[in-house]
Parts: sequence; C-alpha cells; structure tokens
Amino acid sequence: MKIQDEILSPVHQFVDKYRTRCLWFLREDFYPTTEDQVSRVLKYIEKNGDRAAFIEVAEIKQWLLRNSKEQSAV
Repeated sequence: MKIQDEILSPVHQFVDKYRTRCLWFLREDFYPTTEDQVSRVLKYIEKNGDRAAFIEVAEIKQWLLRNSKEQSAV
C-alpha cells in the first residue's frame, strides 16, 4: 500500500542519512514508497547499521505506527 508523501518525507531523509553505510546495494535513486518497501529498508538499516541506527529505526517504527493509527481513525 502506498504511503502518503508527508509521512514518506522523513523516511526518505533517513534513507539518505544511511544510504552509503547501510544501503550501498540499493540504487542511488531508490526511495521506498510502499509499506513493504519502508519495512524492508528499515530492516536493512537495522541489520547493517550501528547502535545509533538501530535506535533510530525503532523510533521511526514507533512514529510510523502512531501515524498509521491516526490515519485509520480518521
């Protein structure tokens, strides 16, 4: 399912932050646009990143969960 742009913008910034360290195997112009892609990219960063990346992934997952609950309540 496609995610709204205002939710994807912070995720794309996060992808840019960790692209060279954790996502070197993805195309340089790749940005996730679906829930499945976001989930997969976060797992890659979690797996290939350091402790700080792991913590940030957890925070982003919580933020996404809150936003998805708000979206479904509307």
